[in-house]
Parts: sequence; structure tokens; C-alpha cells
Amino acid sequence: MRNKKTYAIILLIFTMLVWGSSYTVTKSIVNILPPACFALVRFVIASLCLMPFYLFDSKRQKAQKFRSGDIRWLFLMGLSGITGYYIFFNYSLMYTSASSGALIQGFIPVCIALLGVVFLKEKLTGIQITGIGMSLVGVILVGLITNNTGEKDSLAGNLLMMVAVLCWTTYTLISRKLNHLHPLKITFWSGCIGTVLLIPISIYEFIHLENQIEIGKNIWWSLIYLGAISSGFCYLLYNRALEILTATTVGNFLNLDILTGVVIAVIFMQDQIDSVKIVGGILILSGLIISTFKKAEPQSISIIPPRK
Repeated sequence: MRNKKTYAIILLIFTMLVWGSSYTVTKSIVNILPPACFALVRFVIASLCLMPFYLFDSKRQKAQKFRSGDIRWLFLMGLSGITGYYIFFNYSLMYTSASSGALIQGFIPVCIALLGVVFLKEKLTGIQITGIGMSLVGVILVGLITNNTGEKDSLAGNLLMMVAVLCWTTYTLISRKLNHLHPLKITFWSGCIGTVLLIPISIYEFIHLENQIEIGKNIWWSLIYLGAISSGFCYLLYNRALEILTATTVGNFLNLDILTGVVIAVIFMQDQIDSVKIVGGILILSGLIISTFKKAEPQSISIIPPRK
């Protein structure tokens, strides 16, 4: 059992390192390839990579039949968690820094808990409410007060990233309607639906291009990295870790994703970290840890991130 836990932790650490790098890699592409087109290519690659695993697991997939209304929920998941999330995520990084984007993304678990209270009537303890409050103040500091990142319009970018956070929160809350299905089945079909919904937006972007796009070898490698490794392979690693460890333990590793994202952005993108952003980041991470501090609970699709 100990060896399995160690194995799962290694998988999580690798996954968080890859997901943490996604902010910087995305930042390097969004000003070359239009955001929706970028998301479309990325998820075509991701869907093609996930398809063999989905087909290989076909026996389990056949055993889990869709119920009435499942397709509607999958459509909404694809619309919010793939189409909406990645369009706002990519547009955000056109205007703000990768480090700010990573820190604001740290609000996702807290936002899920907060909206779970509003829409699912879930209850929070006093310490969880304190943690949510701390994270909210941190997001305000990072996203609304800090505006010296060197980007042409960081405030707009930060606001777009907050909308992306709301899109992913919506995706997660909707996913709780489909807990009777295996996570691979949910992710594969919601991903395919979201990819198809990206097509008309991508066509619109392509038609209205002002300059010709030149996609070099480095861009293609970056797209393959994000699609095949970050959105495809690492999802499978994350799902494997979730089968071994508790949902709470796995969810807490998302903190490493945020920290890695900031560190990589500072090293490779020369992002500037001022005192306000540092304080905001500490509040977000501290609030995240406090707000998720509770007894271990059964594994749930609700904490599976997309996203990366």
C-alpha cells in the first residue's frame, strides 16, 4: 500500500509540474495563434490521444449506460469547461501575465465550495468560511489592485481569467450530476462536445484575421505538448492517482500547480512579482488550504481539473 501511495504521489508531482508549465506555454502561443483556434487545435489533439484509452476501456463504458438527461449535462459541461473555459483562459493570457493567471486559478477550489453553498445547498464550517474569505481577498489583490505586470491591459486579462474560473466552477458543479459515470467517459465526451462547439468560433476568428498566421516548428511542439501531454496523458495520471489516494489529498496537490505556474513564469517569462501580488498569492494559497481542510471523503469527479 505504501508503494502504491508513493507511486501515486510521484504521478501527481509530475502532473502538477506539467500543468504548472501550461500557463507559460500558453502565454507563448496566444499572441501568434487566435485563442479559439488555439483551443480547437489543442483539444483535437487531446481528444485523439484520449480516444484509444476510451476505446480500450470499452467494456466498462458499455456497462455504464447514459441516463435520460445525461447528454444535456455533457453538453453544458463541454460548453462551460472546454469551450468557455479555454476561450476566456487563452484571451486572458493575451493581456495579463502567466504568474497572475496561475494565482487567480488558485481560486477555483474555493469558488467551487462557495457556489456549492449557493446552488447545491452545501454547508461550510467556520474555518472553511475563513479560508474562502482569505482567498477572495487574495484574488482581489492579485486581479484587481495589481496592475503593473508590464502587460498592455492586465486588469482586463485578470477579469477574463476570473470568468474562466467561473466557467470551470460551473463545469465542476454540473459534473456532480454525472457521478454514476466513469471520469474517463465524462471527460472524453464533454471534451469532444466542447471541441465541436469551438469550431464556429474558430472559423469566425480565422475569417477575421488581419495578418497571416505562420505556425513554426516550436509552436507545433507546444500545441502537441499542451494537447497530448498536459490535456491528455496527465489527465490519465491524475485519474490514476485519484483511484489510490483520497479526493481531499489529491485536491490539495493543486497548490503545487499554482506555485509551479508562478515559478516557471518568473524564470522563463521574466514576470515581475511585486509585494501586493506576493501577499495576494499567500492569501489565496493559505485560504485554499484552510477551506479544503476537512475529513477525507469518497473520490468524486467534482475535483478533477480540466483543464490543463
